[in-house]
Amino acid sequence: MVRDKYSAVWVSHSSISDFLKCPRAYFLRNVYKDPATGHKITVVTPPLSLGTAVHEVIESLAVLPVEERLKISLVKKLDPVWLKFSGKKGGFRNYTEEIGYRDRAIKMLMNLQEDPGPILEKAVKIKTGTLNLPNYFLSIEENIILCGKIDWLKYVDADDSVHIIDFKTGKYEEREDSLQLPIYLLLATNTQTKKVSGTSYWYLDRDPPSHEASNFAKATLDKSEGQGGLVEKKLPEIKESYKKVLEIAKKIKLARLKNEFVCPTGGCHNCRPLERVLRGEGELVGGSETKQDVYILPQ
Repeated sequence: MVRDKYSAVWVSHSSISDFLKCPRAYFLRNVYKDPATGHKITVVTPPLSLGTAVHEVIESLAVLPVEERLKISLVKKLDPVWLKFSGKKGGFRNYTEEIGYRDRAIKMLMNLQEDPGPILEKAVKIKTGTLNLPNYFLSIEENIILCGKIDWLKYVDADDSVHIIDFKTGKYEEREDSLQLPIYLLLATNTQTKKVSGTSYWYLDRDPPSHEASNFAKATLDKSEGQGGLVEKKLPEIKESYKKVLEIAKKIKLARLKNEFVCPTGGCHNCRPLERVLRGEGELVGGSETKQDVYILPQ
């Protein structure tokens, strides 16, 4: 079968999560386009803006030489990034709410600067090409492409491998059955040449570890043991990861072919905000870098 990226079904961790939570939400966020603009739609919220801003600051460090990464305060680097999300553009309803979220972003970056751990070690940057998004054919036969950005790939000199690190800005831990690390394992394995030797979540709102536990191995312990927010997870099994992800991707492909995207409850918290936009209840506040129309909803 000829590889055709334009006719292929593209899936990612976020789109798969949308589909698993609510097929209708998947449709509204990943398929539907406003007839008036030809753009997809999204609803911006303060937690989403917080996460996007912090990720942008941290991800910009990977392309810098190790000795240059923290020469400029991460809080200073946040200032121009935050401007893109200030006010209604970030889903903030008032100045007080915005300052509260900005303070959280500052604390996360200060935590990282205080104990940077692998940030001050070698990193591998995946080449993204013209699409600026790592991707590969999950299945040529099914014409399905898996795509997504991995937050950080720490280079492990001991065995010439990489360790996947995903930054978390939310208050809750990732579920054990999450497909995020299996998806990132597949992406890292198929879009760069080094083997993957480990995976971790980095919960940025947690206080950094004590100085006695500053090395990477100790820092990857869970906060419940008093060792900060870098939590090492068991490396997923790649064959099982492929099987799980492909199975769901094929369901998404079938739903798109049949144009069947039904909310299992007739209207849930995942699809309701987007349905409100379709009913004209949202306020258009801008556009995203991926050409989405960005809306904010009244309370």
